[in-house]
Amino acid sequence: MAGRILVLNTGSSSIKYELVDVRTRERPARGLVERIGEERGRLTHHAGRRYEREARFPGHREGLAAVLAAFEAAGPELNPVAVGHRVVHGGTRFAEAVLVDDGVIGAIEELAPLAPLHNPVNLIGIRVARRAFPGVPQVAVFDTAFQLTLPPEAYTYAVPRDWRERLGVRRFGFHGTSCAYVSRRAAAFLGRDLAGLNLVVLHLGNGASATALSGGRSVDTSMGLTPLEGLVMGTRSGDVDPALGGYLARVDGLDAEQVEYALDRQGGLLALTGTGDMREVRARDDAEALLALDIYTRRIRKYVGAYYALLGRLDAVVFTGGVGEHDAATRAASLAGLDRLGITVDPALNTAVSADERAVSPPGCEVAVLVIPTDEEWEIARQALALISS
Repeated sequence: MAGRILVLNTGSSSIKYELVDVRTRERPARGLVERIGEERGRLTHHAGRRYEREARFPGHREGLAAVLAAFEAAGPELNPVAVGHRVVHGGTRFAEAVLVDDGVIGAIEELAPLAPLHNPVNLIGIRVARRAFPGVPQVAVFDTAFQLTLPPEAYTYAVPRDWRERLGVRRFGFHGTSCAYVSRRAAAFLGRDLAGLNLVVLHLGNGASATALSGGRSVDTSMGLTPLEGLVMGTRSGDVDPALGGYLARVDGLDAEQVEYALDRQGGLLALTGTGDMREVRARDDAEALLALDIYTRRIRKYVGAYYALLGRLDAVVFTGGVGEHDAATRAASLAGLDRLGITVDPALNTAVSADERAVSPPGCEVAVLVIPTDEEWEIARQALALISS
């Protein structure tokens, strides 16, 4: 089936979009709406030429309306054969991409408590696109779907049976769309069959996760029931003592919602340094920033070692995401001291500036260390086309 796919990646305060032709590999348009809900929002649209608009976008509906207006003002003609949507949480209901109907929308709504920052705005994108493109297939691609290959011993929490069975408490994991893409690209880069590879994928951005893959299937991952568990992130704390909420309730009167909000939106690098942007932390040389970087990379190193032990054999560590792709110092510090495991970063290769897929480990190293730029929009478009073609 020929034609272009419009991909909408609707985040908590942004909308990333791209027009993709999977068959020709052309990308005639892409753009970003950022700072939604703030006083000074911005839309940047690239379609052969750059088109910008600064305005206040009170919500995602206004942001999406601005995206459609940008296509009208700067092109190209927007006549997609399908619209692919990133949806963060699909629970156990969605193990693959699905065509959106009212039942799917209802299910995504029901799962919103598991991803309150993301599922509701993902739904806004779906509803606006259905109205804008009546009759055009809408495809939902779920971040959690890739992680549903986790075995029971990985996804089961040691919590009361009633919580597990009635309330569905379990590990889900996220960044599956990114993991699916970069694991295939890593195998191609190595010239190996993905089915024979053991990988650790480190998706490091504002949200961050580690995933252990065996034969292209996720066997463990750092994020859990929600995206809060695991690595230190931009504003998320990652792993903390589960008793923390009870302790804060007793000594300071905080309720569950206040604790969850603080850990999710006021934790991580933001809590440690006053900013959740790794670039700003790197630019500083004070004790607070240096400690934050040590905490951040130590957590990653701990997960890499644990996943190596779990897999028993490791072929490659793959860095992706904004921080993973662009921050050489984080890559080096995250793997420091793992030489005896065959994991080594070559300083010259690691610090060389490149936007390409590349190895940053010495030639012939037992465990390859790769930088693979993620492309979630491409993966969403690929899955959407495969679904409507079938």
